[in-house]
Amino acid sequence: MVKTKSNVIQKDAVVVKFVGDSGDGMQLSGTLFSDTAALEGLDLATFPDYPAEIRAPHNTIAGVSGFQVHVGAKKIETTGDLCDVLVAMNPASLKANLKWAKPGATIIVDENAFDEAALKKSGYTENPLENDSLSGYNLVKAPVTLLTREAVKHLSLDNKSADRSKNMFALGMMYHLFGWGFDHTYEFFGKKFKNKPDVIAANKAVLEAGFNYAETIEALSSVFQVSKAKMEPGRYRNITGNVATAWGFLAASERSGRPLFLGSYPITPATEILIELAKYKSLGAKVFQAEDEIAGICSAIGASYTGSLALTSTSGPGLSLKSEAIGLAVMTELPLVIVNVQRGGPSTGLPTKSEQSDLYQALFGRNGECPVVVIAASSSANCFYYAYMASKIAMEHMTPVILLTDGYLGNGSQLFRIPKVAELPEIKPPIAKPNDPDFKPYRRNPETL
Repeated sequence: MVKTKSNVIQKDAVVVKFVGDSGDGMQLSGTLFSDTAALEGLDLATFPDYPAEIRAPHNTIAGVSGFQVHVGAKKIETTGDLCDVLVAMNPASLKANLKWAKPGATIIVDENAFDEAALKKSGYTENPLENDSLSGYNLVKAPVTLLTREAVKHLSLDNKSADRSKNMFALGMMYHLFGWGFDHTYEFFGKKFKNKPDVIAANKAVLEAGFNYAETIEALSSVFQVSKAKMEPGRYRNITGNVATAWGFLAASERSGRPLFLGSYPITPATEILIELAKYKSLGAKVFQAEDEIAGICSAIGASYTGSLALTSTSGPGLSLKSEAIGLAVMTELPLVIVNVQRGGPSTGLPTKSEQSDLYQALFGRNGECPVVVIAASSSANCFYYAYMASKIAMEHMTPVILLTDGYLGNGSQLFRIPKVAELPEIKPPIAKPNDPDFKPYRRNPETL
């Protein structure tokens, strides 16, 4: 791949946001962009921004889905605030996300999507591509839908099938903007659609068409160059906070020699911990999907009583339901880790909105004198270490521990250097000797207090 553009803009970090309708494939475009950035040697943090509504009407603001990526040559700790590049696939996504674009940011839009009906549904009284409202930005009006259909014409696909690939056109434009190749994305196509050669061919053709279009238009006369990040040697992967949490528990189980048990009830945004741990029966993990939140924590207390590393996962509404059982675990001095992946609002709240709203509940939301350890992760990657340390504290001190994360950390991702379990801090649970006549379960341990 040879670029003809000579204007190269050096950047330490760039924030990119892909936005569109729920069916426009923005999560996939963002994920592929992130994975390619990692393979190019950049550090990164991501956040998928899902709509709250189920099947919101097409082309409405309520149905806008997004994926934000922050890549850089330095250590990236957040997904960033304002974006340098905004890719908007329809009017609603532009209207909902323009406030997050920096002054002078590059905004790439599918001009074919800005028809009268779509503009009206999104609340525009006139077309923003045709007035001066976007004059403060580098606006790229690309005929994405039209050129996508042209790119796959040789495959004899109908328009509906062809349009499913238009997210790849936008991704191809981004690859040109950053000077990246297609190898990883081609590999993904081969694995994802291995039994659908036409789909592979369509996505490849559209990806290349987007790259070539970006190379030929004057609006993208500059490309970004972000140097490789200086990172400690090791094996890395892009990991979400929920998966990192699950892996931290698996590492604690291995290091402590205690079998892992998770008793949990599915709840957004914590369910992925349940799903991830269910994959690891080979490592001795036992996962129980209970009928409700109370059954989830009570099953975990029972597992703790029999000597397991006992866990339960939830979000704010579930934590309130578990409060009485947390008191039981305190009273019986049983180790237990309660993960609260926080979301917004009281009661059933706002499942897709991230909010650090449960601190007071975690500290004081129990009856009687009922102290528990409360710790909080601060990034998607360090959810691994906080889950590990929560397990260590719970088992060594025979007490419940509440681990706070949130939807931003749980759904977001970072590059994570996979550690060797043997290098993690030792976990020494107080195991009673069999048939010890001097054993007293509540005897005070002067070493651990």
